[in-house]
Amino acid sequence: MSLDTVAAAKLTPENKQPFAELGLKPDEYARIKEILGRRPTSSELAMYSVMWSEHCSYKSSKVHLKQFGDKAPKSDALLVGIGENAGVVDVGQGYAVTFKIESHNHPSFVEPYQGAATGVGGIVRDILTMGARPIAVMDPLRFGPADAPDTRRVLPGIVAGVGGYGNCLGLPNIGGEVVFDQTYAGNPLVNALCVGVMKHSDIKLAKAAGAGNLVVLFGAKTGGDGIGGVSVLASETFGAGGSTKRPSVQVGDPFVEKILIECSLEIFAEDLVVGIQDLGGAGLSCATSELASGGSGGMKVALDKVPLRDPSLSPEEILMSESQERMCAIVEPNKLPRFLEICKKWDVTVTSIGEVTDGDRLEITWNGELIVDVPPRTVAHEGPVYNRPLAQPAYIDEVNSQAVNVPIPSSAGEIKAAVLKLAGAPNLADKSWVTSQYDKYVQGNTIQSQPDDSGMVRIDEKTHLGVAISTDANANWSYLNPYQGAKLALAEAARNIATAGARPLAVTNCLNFGSPEDPGVMWQFAESVRGLADGCLEMGLPVTGGNVSFYNQTGSVAILPTPVIGVLGVIQDVRTRMPMSFKTADLDLYLLGDTYADLAGSEWAFLHDQRTGQSPNADLAREMRLIELLLAGHETKLFSAAHDLSQGGLSAGLTEMVLRYCVGATITLSNVGIDLLSESPGRVVVAIEPYKFEALQELGLKFSTTVSKIGTTGGESLIINDCVISLDELRNEHTSTFPRLFG
Repeated sequence: MSLDTVAAAKLTPENKQPFAELGLKPDEYARIKEILGRRPTSSELAMYSVMWSEHCSYKSSKVHLKQFGDKAPKSDALLVGIGENAGVVDVGQGYAVTFKIESHNHPSFVEPYQGAATGVGGIVRDILTMGARPIAVMDPLRFGPADAPDTRRVLPGIVAGVGGYGNCLGLPNIGGEVVFDQTYAGNPLVNALCVGVMKHSDIKLAKAAGAGNLVVLFGAKTGGDGIGGVSVLASETFGAGGSTKRPSVQVGDPFVEKILIECSLEIFAEDLVVGIQDLGGAGLSCATSELASGGSGGMKVALDKVPLRDPSLSPEEILMSESQERMCAIVEPNKLPRFLEICKKWDVTVTSIGEVTDGDRLEITWNGELIVDVPPRTVAHEGPVYNRPLAQPAYIDEVNSQAVNVPIPSSAGEIKAAVLKLAGAPNLADKSWVTSQYDKYVQGNTIQSQPDDSGMVRIDEKTHLGVAISTDANANWSYLNPYQGAKLALAEAARNIATAGARPLAVTNCLNFGSPEDPGVMWQFAESVRGLADGCLEMGLPVTGGNVSFYNQTGSVAILPTPVIGVLGVIQDVRTRMPMSFKTADLDLYLLGDTYADLAGSEWAFLHDQRTGQSPNADLAREMRLIELLLAGHETKLFSAAHDLSQGGLSAGLTEMVLRYCVGATITLSNVGIDLLSESPGRVVVAIEPYKFEALQELGLKFSTTVSKIGTTGGESLIINDCVISLDELRNEHTSTFPRLFG
């Protein structure tokens, strides 16, 4: 078959093309022809199809995501916002931190190990392209029922992929989540977060500026893996029998990426690049079009110069390949020799494949023949934008009108049974089986990680400046009320930062939903974005970037709306961080915040097969007062420990605290069943030395926060009123679930 060139495309407008098979709608294909004034070549069609996919173009979400800009709070800390590979914030002392979370959901269902591994690799490269050294990763994960056969297929592979890739890169895994629900059975969520650090002057951007500057491809050679990969796979709903499109999932090599990281950082240190972009989703199609679109001119690329692992690849396949561990840089000609020297030193394949032009076209040739001639912005940034129909789903009024009807324990036997049931529930049980597969302490700067409320890393070994990060989502609340659910997730993530003594600074998000072609799903999405934008504005936390993952749906069954919210905070001296639990006896335990009968969307309700009622309403003013109280107490060394209460309520919080250092507690509760099981937001348990009560009381009055004594520490049991649970029995229940299910 002869090569499809631009000249041939002009002469053969009648040629039929497989645009539908590539995921394009008829009107989208018509729009491409209108832009070009002719039918596209097969290579152009390949580029538009991957770049206009849901995953790359955000065509169904753009109209809603603009709220993050329209409602953005004023922030002196924000250095780079939405639109680049990752956001960047000022954390003081001349340091900048970049962080972002993305999804790799669909590939991880098809091939769990490589899907999860390359998800980690991709988010790490996003951080690297900002000019930062990656310093830590996190992994919020969600699966179908814990005892389902397919969960036993998917979960071990995903965990191994996250650990295998991150460990080989030498990046500590400092936190995440493992949550189970039936709706994730065919659509596990693999969200990966990375954080990196740099000096302000080191920030790099994705732009191709300066006519005559060279387009340089470096890293791994291009192969046939991941052709159409995440860009197409993440833009289609799985059928009832699995994926209806199963392109090869990307295959990662963490050792190649580790070398690429070190090579890139040395190149950055010598200021050898004008612009930089990694090759992730949509591969070369994305890198060339985005660099050209972000620059001041055009670009000319000779595709036949791209180093290949598989010489049989066609031009279309080269453009669509999502082979991992590749980067594309814009380099001034006089700096190319030094660039090549550094790549040679690190044994990194490097090739100059083109140059920046003073025109306004992206031109790509194959053995001298022109196969792509497009305006780059139309590929990268001016794709279709849909204001899709949305409508409140019928289930909302139905479930909101139904009261939660669950047993409330009152006797000693009932209390013990409830505490043990929650302690061993898959969503609340000890996750060491998972986290023990991750290296949490490599690089030597990890201050805290799972099961703490947040992960924390030191970024300066002299001053001990550090950052804390937490990711949170309560999909049960989002199911009942997407607007409040997003706000509540934001508040929880910020609270988890503050319990360690860090001040919340900025937000990233990974918004996981079903099909955008379902008006009910679009309503959930729109309400979640509105809630998060309103919440960030009220709390003064800018959204720095993130990811939308649609089509997490099997047939007509969509996942629960799952907006995963990541909050980053700064702590001036990590040595002063507040621990999650107490190590000694004779401390007093206090509950900060108010407890109501908030059982809707709770873990207790979930364990009784109920997802009904009204979610709590987020009181962000109250949350902010609680955060200020925690930070003030941290400043004065008031607290011996502080632990957020969220999923599982006080029962789960106490279980985690007493088991952490094997120190028991005696608790007295007036409304024991509700006090234990409620998941009222805005609550923290703190431990203090008895003589510090007046100082705590003063802070409670100052920040209008209820302070209630609930007990004391000590002993070898958790005693709740007249119920006694030995720590050995509690520990056995808490730690045996995952080994029993997956070991």
